[in-house]
Amino acid sequence: MRETEILVIGGGPAGLSAALEAASLGAEVTLLDSDLKLGGQLIKQTHKFFGSKEEHAGTRGLLIADLLFRELEDYKSQGKIKVLSNCTATGYYKEDGVVSYVVGEDEYVRIRPRKIVMATGAQERLIPFHNNDLPGVYGAGAIQTLMNVYGVTPGQRVLMVGAGNIGLIVSYQLMQAGVEIVAILEALSKIGGYWVHAAKVRRMGVPILLNHTIKEALGTDVVTGAVIQEVDSKFQPVGDPQRVDCDVICLAVGLTPTCEMLWQAGCEMKFVPQLCGYVAKRDSLMRTSHPDIWVAGDAAGIEEASSAMVEGRVAGLAAAAALNYGTPEVLKERSTMYHKRLSDLRAGEVGEKIREGLCQVCCECWGA
Repeated sequence: MRETEILVIGGGPAGLSAALEAASLGAEVTLLDSDLKLGGQLIKQTHKFFGSKEEHAGTRGLLIADLLFRELEDYKSQGKIKVLSNCTATGYYKEDGVVSYVVGEDEYVRIRPRKIVMATGAQERLIPFHNNDLPGVYGAGAIQTLMNVYGVTPGQRVLMVGAGNIGLIVSYQLMQAGVEIVAILEALSKIGGYWVHAAKVRRMGVPILLNHTIKEALGTDVVTGAVIQEVDSKFQPVGDPQRVDCDVICLAVGLTPTCEMLWQAGCEMKFVPQLCGYVAKRDSLMRTSHPDIWVAGDAAGIEEASSAMVEGRVAGLAAAAALNYGTPEVLKERSTMYHKRLSDLRAGEVGEKIREGLCQVCCECWGA
């Protein structure tokens, strides 16, 4: 049986930030991640971030990951953070607070942490249509992994389904790699992503078809085309279906928080549409209804990576404080700073949906 003071599950932007923050106060941290390389979505993001200097505005996501990795190496050399990659957390046992995980594919290990930060991220949504299991149908995250991590293009002609930020950004990245985007479909009557991203792909001649969705993937062994159709405000078919030639269908239709272990731990959960699924109720310091578990990042509600990193800092700070690390003055100063940064990130019309969702799970934090 292994033991640690703080176990951070998930090595993406939120988990990395939580581990670094807790270690900065002196806590012993174990960082566990299922991937071969830490960084989560950051290492797939070649676009520049928005926001302020504190959120690395103007810096590409993969370079922000490098900044966090350098900070991580310092704490690893001090013995404050132990990293377990290629390790998948498989269960939380309420009876004794033990977490089980699998190393690779065959070694089963148990670890007993005193505190846990759940930064388990999100999983991609899919939509039902005929032949959606054909080779050549990808989620946007899978395409980003192929291109931006392994340097492999998925095909030559891509039909993108979804005009949110992910769909628009991945479309632009594909075009940068020499791949043709035959069209971007959006079932709603407006583009969901930022106009700056939409403008870039439109300037390159890509049609964005609003009120359109995919009806069928064509092909026997692999994707050779797709059938698309216009829909009305109730998403009912309108007019005649159209065929488009493509060898890849990319689904960028949203994310859902990955929260199975929060359910296992008995955390109080609530379905919040604005946060894209079931999320754990928590206080202003990201502590769930379970006294030893904090949550951060997309597992707490789908947002941008900038917010995930700041939430991770808050959770790591609070988990370490619960073990009596840090002075009250330092804890108050950092907590105030991080909440100010989160408020700035969620300000204005863009953050309205997030603010509405947070008021349902964290009223003390957001003044509802």
